[in-house]
Amino acid sequence: MATGQIVIHEEYCKGCGYCEVFCPQGCIVITGEKVSPEGFLLPAFNHQKKCKGCGVCSQMCPEFAIEVYQIKADKERKKKTRRSKRG
Repeated sequence: MATGQIVIHEEYCKGCGYCEVFCPQGCIVITGEKVSPEGFLLPAFNHQKKCKGCGVCSQMCPEFAIEVYQIKADKERKKKTRRSKRG
């Protein structure tokens, strides 16, 4: 079964919360503990073990601030596949 890993680029994030709202696994939360220099509340990837790498958070992000990596477990090795809109 695939698992996921995400990278949130805080310098692009505007704190809209779409990633938190649309994540089907509830892996991303905005707790109010992290704030950007501009004053935006930043999301955190808190529930990493629940992430499936579906890419919904990245697709919903209007600022292209999230990269998603899907890690597929093979019998002998793990393979990382990038699922993101960012170049």
